Order: sequence, then structure tokens, then C-alpha cells
Amino acid sequence: MSDKEDKLKGKANEAIGKGKQGVGEATDNEDLKAEGDLQETKGKAQGVKGEAKEKIKKGVDNA
Repeated sequence: MSDKEDKLKGKANEAIGKGKQGVGEATDNEDLKAEGDLQETKGKAQGVKGEAKEKIKKGVDNA
């Protein structure tokens, strides 16, 4: 997966996770809130992975 794909999937997972947390909060569903939190965290990690790939790629291209 490319750096751009990782970043896009990360943003999507963050957004979906936040949505799940909101629905979980509105419906008082602790499981859904936890699932949303986990998915948001996964998204943030994917974004960091994409950023790291991009920096490595730029470093290799500049070498």
C-alpha cells in the first residue's frame, strides 16, 4: 500500500470511528463508543504509517 493510500484509509477510519463514537454516545452504547475509539486510533496509526512511508520515500529519492 502506498503512502497516499495509508493516509486516505487512515482519515476514513478516523472519521468512521468518530461517527461510531457519536452514535454510541447518543444511544448510550458503550460497546459502540469503544469500537469507534479503537477504529479512530487505528486510523491515526495508518496516517502515521503513511507519513513515515512518505518521508522514507523522499529520503530515498533525494539520496
